[in-house]
Amino acid sequence: MTTGDSEIEHGYPHLDTVRAAVHALFTRLSYDTVSTFVTSVLPVDVAFDETEDLHLGAQRVARAMLRQLHLPDARTVITFREMEHAAAVELTAGPEYFIELNDRFRKHRKDIGAALAHEVTHLFLHRLDLSFPGTRDNEILTDTAAAYLGAGWLLLDAYREHGPFSQKLGYLTPEEFGYVLAQRAGFFGEDPSPWFTSPQAYDAYTAGAARARRDARRPPLAAAGWAARLRYAKDRRAAQDPRRTGRPPATGDYAFEGPPPLRVSFPCPACHQRIRVPVRGRLQARCGLCKTLLDCDT
Repeated sequence: MTTGDSEIEHGYPHLDTVRAAVHALFTRLSYDTVSTFVTSVLPVDVAFDETEDLHLGAQRVARAMLRQLHLPDARTVITFREMEHAAAVELTAGPEYFIELNDRFRKHRKDIGAALAHEVTHLFLHRLDLSFPGTRDNEILTDTAAAYLGAGWLLLDAYREHGPFSQKLGYLTPEEFGYVLAQRAGFFGEDPSPWFTSPQAYDAYTAGAARARRDARRPPLAAAGWAARLRYAKDRRAAQDPRRTGRPPATGDYAFEGPPPLRVSFPCPACHQRIRVPVRGRLQARCGLCKTLLDCDT
């Protein structure tokens, strides 16, 4: 959590880890299981006003998160205390869940859903036995999973900047949250933008969506821009040159693989699985992991 005068990081410093996290979700869960998260948690399920009992309301919202992430609806014990971080969860086998929330949420009830989204996703990943090495990368995995599986739009909506006051929950930048939510929107056909109550969250989603669209416009995808296509054609000619020695040309977007018949590999824009197709002009390729059908011009 960032509050007060603390500077909020922007941009895409964790994008490689975010993409690895999306790929890990599809790999660990499978396309069929990921597809069951078609609907996000709805605003009405996490709304929290000042008239509701604090602890009962927090438990109600926690149950909504458990349902969203397909976890057993066991008893959830939620306590509030002064702490450095926004929240913490006890990763046990159950049957009860124990979650601690920062005392500030007593007065900022609107953001309880965002804090619980992150902590319940920790429970989900723990039961799934999916983790990344290192605290930083594991927290990025948690934020990414929360957003991609329909609970984490609340984490972006908790981002606000009003004059001297600023707040952000989670470890992703606002734009990275927007990127993950846009990837989810592209896969499930669900637009989260009407749910944002924070203007800054909406702007971050718009920026992240533009970055996600760039993934679908990289060669050898047919939607690539003309400049990228020219670069790709130059690299392809070099890879096909019989006088060439050494490895074929490669970029971060694609790599040619020989010997003949030449093939090109590139990341799926939806799940970031590496796809390999023959270099033979226009064709369609279906990602074996997320089943996305891709128009290519190789």
